[in-house]
Amino acid sequence: MKRIRAGLRRFFFPPAGAARWVRLAPYATLGVLTVLVLTASVFTWDYTNSPAFCGTACHTMPPEYTSYLTSPHARIDCVECHIGRGFIASRVSRKAGDLRHVILNITRHYEFPIRATSMRPARETCERCHFPEKFSDDSLRQILHYADDEANTPTTTYLVMKTGGGSKRLGLGRGIHWHIENQVYFWPTDDSQQSIPYVRVVDDQGQATEYVDVEAGIDPAQIPAGELVRMDCITCHNRITHLVLPPAESVDRLMNLGQIPTRIPDIRRQAVRVLGGQYTSDEEALQAIASLRDYYRQAEPTFAAQDPAAIDQAVAALQQAYRDSVFRDQKSDWNTHPNNVGHQNSPGCFRCHDGKHLNAAGQAVRLECNLCHSIPVVVGPGDLVADIEVSRGVEPPSHLTTNWIALHRQAFDETCAGCHTTADAGGISNTSFCSNSACHGNVWTYAGFDAPALREILEQQLPPTPSPTPPPTAAGPAATAAEVTWKSTIGPMLAGCTACHGENGTKGLNLSTYAGALAGGESGPAIVPGDPQASVLMQKQTAAQPHFRQLSPEEIEVIRSWILAGAPEG
Repeated sequence: MKRIRAGLRRFFFPPAGAARWVRLAPYATLGVLTVLVLTASVFTWDYTNSPAFCGTACHTMPPEYTSYLTSPHARIDCVECHIGRGFIASRVSRKAGDLRHVILNITRHYEFPIRATSMRPARETCERCHFPEKFSDDSLRQILHYADDEANTPTTTYLVMKTGGGSKRLGLGRGIHWHIENQVYFWPTDDSQQSIPYVRVVDDQGQATEYVDVEAGIDPAQIPAGELVRMDCITCHNRITHLVLPPAESVDRLMNLGQIPTRIPDIRRQAVRVLGGQYTSDEEALQAIASLRDYYRQAEPTFAAQDPAAIDQAVAALQQAYRDSVFRDQKSDWNTHPNNVGHQNSPGCFRCHDGKHLNAAGQAVRLECNLCHSIPVVVGPGDLVADIEVSRGVEPPSHLTTNWIALHRQAFDETCAGCHTTADAGGISNTSFCSNSACHGNVWTYAGFDAPALREILEQQLPPTPSPTPPPTAAGPAATAAEVTWKSTIGPMLAGCTACHGENGTKGLNLSTYAGALAGGESGPAIVPGDPQASVLMQKQTAAQPHFRQLSPEEIEVIRSWILAGAPEG
């Protein structure tokens, strides 16, 4: 050992008079070692920042890595979100802070399932690529489902997503991304932010509006300001990179991709049954999925004999789906992490937009189907055309109520037919606007439709019930002027118009009473006795552009004759 130390001393501190190369050798050696260390450090830094290291070097990460590989962010490094960009010193310090994960892994004190608790703010990560000030046009979504019947009948749901965004400076700032361009704060009562009893919206002038869940029983004044969270991309898109589909959606997707042949009788129902079953081990689950072969030999012997390859293909696809979704050691499956996009399998949008969050004036955070997307349209295999309704123009005053979706089933009356088809209203036959299976065929568990504390408030917001329309005594052109009066004919004829032009109606016009029709609204008197041309009602109904509630030519002629006769009330 002494000889080694002495040799190193002579090498790094050569004696006086030594040759020049001997004196330069220590510096050259140190330079080479420095380059080697720096090179190794760079490669180490690069490798430890790679998805392969994050996903495979640690036994705790299989669920996250598997879902990551098939996500929209499969080409984005994990560190882009979990450490973020920035000056190298900042990134090194953030990475050093994650050494606790290494210690927890070594000491086997990891807590399962894994939950990210220290993500970088979305404005430092998501918004580096996704720029919310850039307005996004509406986009069409096509969602394919299969029925639990012998034929696995396919149905397609179409809807238009109103992504929006854009800066208010450009006159935009609307749609779904309105939430990002405006200051919205909320108070979650749980770590996964599934319960949000309090919301605060701050406008451009700094004025705050508070919305409180009427069933929460909280006092906003007692909420610590430091516990408020500002809404950002991750508030909704929390599982965008690590999403695990529930069994029903996973089976629909596999059938849509052709990995599960749709020609297998009743395969949709049977696939969901075996994929979503409760099992004590992975081996039991895979065997249960494989038992589909025995099931079809007994239930569909002809098909099983003619096309066993289709059943084998379905079994293989389902077994792979199970392996990609259920990780027993990590306590992770499709139920582990709620997905905040949507509002069916978890609260999602309904954490705030449930109709129960009211401000001091009784106005709700809007619970409205077409706020973020159009009304869904469901079409079957025999439908050649899908008619997607996009709301535009004037809405009836009742529709402007912030809780209209919760109110509309009690407010449904004959005036609805003025704008909508109403056959099988409240049904799921998809034969009219009011029989939409996408709306009425689901149980909206997380919406506040039946909240007891909200019921009394909603009863006060119901629009007045219109009087039953009596059969007109003279509705045709053959009626004489003396037979036609407001009470007997004209009032009932205009009953469909009162959805918009009732009490406190659009443009100040009230056609539910004779006095209101004579008084008119912002555009002038609707009825001028003796002068049809001066009557705004006639001007609108005879214009080149049809009105929202367009009367028939026969009805228009009856009204014209009535006005010429002096518009008697009767």
